[in-house]
Formats: sequence, structure tokens, C-alpha cells
Amino acid sequence: MIIASGGANIASLQFALQRIGTSSAVSANARKIRAASHVILPGVGAAADAMARLRQSNLDSLIPSLEQPVLGICLGMQLLFEASEEGAAQCLGIIPGRAVRFPRQAGHPVPHMGWNTLCIERPNPLLDGVPDQAYVYFVHSYALNLGPATIASTHYGEPFSACVQWRNFFGAQFHPERSSQVGARLLQNFLAL
Repeated sequence: MIIASGGANIASLQFALQRIGTSSAVSANARKIRAASHVILPGVGAAADAMARLRQSNLDSLIPSLEQPVLGICLGMQLLFEASEEGAAQCLGIIPGRAVRFPRQAGHPVPHMGWNTLCIERPNPLLDGVPDQAYVYFVHSYALNLGPATIASTHYGEPFSACVQWRNFFGAQFHPERSSQVGARLLQNFLAL
């Protein structure tokens, strides 16, 4: 089940799931989301706006209570954390931490956009078969520092969390739906959880 969060990447995510042989539904209906075997929270845009949409649908209280595997993608991953510096947003509060804007640095324009490598920090079923230093596709201006939930990192001027896991909640800061075979493997791994 893909949460209807207003993200522009929902269609490409559905196509990526179709390519690995999985059909998907998109919904903001709490009953349907709670009944799903797996839930994906996509996100593109600003954290404060995304949280406002989740609150309007009462999904801000539903998502933290889910017990099945949940995968946040890009902004969706950031929303799993406590807060974001972007718009001073209070997020879902599932994972400790706060998304912060990349600092301005020569040679590192913001947003961080394009292909970059993953550094596997510790083994995790989400990353089974994903090689260390595999390339994945990013588009973001805010990121999470390394922390207890970090399972893979990426370096862009400084290291940040590229993949996280906290209980049944997983996150990918990059876009698996745009990350070729590595992204497809991550989605397959998630659906196998």
C-alpha cells in the first residue's frame, strides 16, 4: 500500500513496483492502510506541507501505530523522524533525530541531486544483496545525521543517513524507483520483510 501523501513520485514508484512483479494501491484510507501487509510513505516537496497533508487525513496518528513493515522514501523517510529544519516542521516522531539543510560548500550545490554511493554501515535485511558503494539516485536539500537508526550512509560534503531502520520502520533517503537494479533490489527486500 502506498500512502496517498501528495508526492509527485507516486506514479514512478508504482511503475517500479510493477517492474518487480508487484501491484500496488494508493490510499489515504486508514482502514486500508492498517490492513496492508507493507506500507510505503513516499514524499517529494517540503516537510511542513507534507505533514499538513498527513494531519488533514489523520494519518499523522495512524502511521506511528503501524506494526507492519513501513518504508519512507526521500521526504517520506525524513517524516519518520521527530522534526525537520525545513519549515520548522514537527514530523511523525517515530525515529529520534531532525533533518537539517545541507550547509553551503564549494563543489556541493544544494539540492544534492544525482547519483552517489551507499556505504553499508551494518547488515540489514533491507540491504541484502546491495553491494557496498553501489550507486543510487538522490534529490534532496535536507538530510539526517548519522545516528542509531542508520544502516547505510552517503557522503556529500559530510556523511548523512542514506538508509535507516527503527523497529518496523525503514527509510531510504534516495529514490529506489529511480535507482535502477539497486533500487529494485531494495524494494524487493522490503516486500520480503
